Amino acid sequence: MATKAVTDASFQSDVLEADKPVLVDFWADWCGPCKMIAPALEEISDELEGKVEIVKMDIMENPDVPGQMGVQSIPFLALFSGGKVVAHQMGAAPKNALKNWLESNL
Repeated sequence: MATKAVTDASFQSDVLEADKPVLVDFWADWCGPCKMIAPALEEISDELEGKVEIVKMDIMENPDVPGQMGVQSIPFLALFSGGKVVAHQMGAAPKNALKNWLESNL
């Protein structure tokens, strides 16, 4: 299951109203570390299918939600559950570290 893109317009329904936890990867095309963690997030998405949905938000195309959340640097990962941020992490990390962080917050 590939990670899907969310937009400012779809954020409410795709993330805040989701019936399971959603990890949002705030990224941009020019961000090297963002591109570095993308394959790991795809793999984690497959491995944790059914437990969490992983989505991506391009901050250049969708400035509203990252602005409201105060996203200052990317990559920025925010885990939402029940419409609220329950955990967040800045910066790139190896796949096992990302997966351990995510699983410990689910």
